Amino acid sequence: MTWRQATREEIYAYYADEFPSYVNQMPSFITPAGPKQYALAFRESHPVRKNEVPAKDFIRRDTRQTNASGEHTHCEFDEFEDIVEFIRHPARNDPLERSTFALADPALLDKPDPCPDAVYYALDHWERPWILLVDIDAKTIARKRAERTVADDVDNRDTEDFLDAAGIRAASPTGYPYAFEDVDRAIEYGFEVRDIFEDDFDAEETMVMYSGQGVHVYLLDTDLAHRYDTKSREVLNDLLLDTYGIPIDPVVTADRRRVARLPYSLHADVCSIVQPIDSPNFDIRTATPEFIDS
Repeated sequence: MTWRQATREEIYAYYADEFPSYVNQMPSFITPAGPKQYALAFRESHPVRKNEVPAKDFIRRDTRQTNASGEHTHCEFDEFEDIVEFIRHPARNDPLERSTFALADPALLDKPDPCPDAVYYALDHWERPWILLVDIDAKTIARKRAERTVADDVDNRDTEDFLDAAGIRAASPTGYPYAFEDVDRAIEYGFEVRDIFEDDFDAEETMVMYSGQGVHVYLLDTDLAHRYDTKSREVLNDLLLDTYGIPIDPVVTADRRRVARLPYSLHADVCSIVQPIDSPNFDIRTATPEFIDS
């Protein structure tokens, strides 16, 4: 098994043919107008209508419009099919269509339709502001593994040469800053975090999401007392990092406005489908999209 970057044609095919079949499996809190924003990352920057504004390789779009009093006036997406169309053809279906900051129409340019290299949704939610996510990345695990195996006198420990010295980039998947064993370890860590949530916090609603290069672990129980404020998130980071020694990204936990990869979206850098998983023994080969076998 190896990984590779999906082509533009494969990305378009995935969102046209395979992704719509997963829409009904979305977690209940991911709705057309629930997350405050949806976001797209493009492989190549795409112009906007206003000439003086730089081309964009990442855009966020609000799901609801509000008036000066903060009251909701209308939803930008009425149903999930509208979001699917935005993902497939973001310039043609840009919610900012009346604004000069909208993506430029490809029909008026000598440039193709922007390609959704990654699809995200905002953890900041209109109706459920207590969503909390812990990120565990295989790259972090691989680097810590390299630090244990490479001699201390090796210079440039923040470069690819450092990973090469540990044999990580030569291992499968070749050329990536981690090995498959690091992805598998990230998944194991994810379920350890879920157990901590359930045992130490008496959490009843948790979810482990395979992210393509690691996992996202969700704590979804309501927290009416603190609403997962800054202090409670700092405490959680300290607990996971210092007490349990789990290599999380503390910035992600602390940032309430963070975006996360949309479930069942395509991680185009590795041709893998982001999805909820139920076991630390999850086989990442089952996350391979259909176009790999075609």
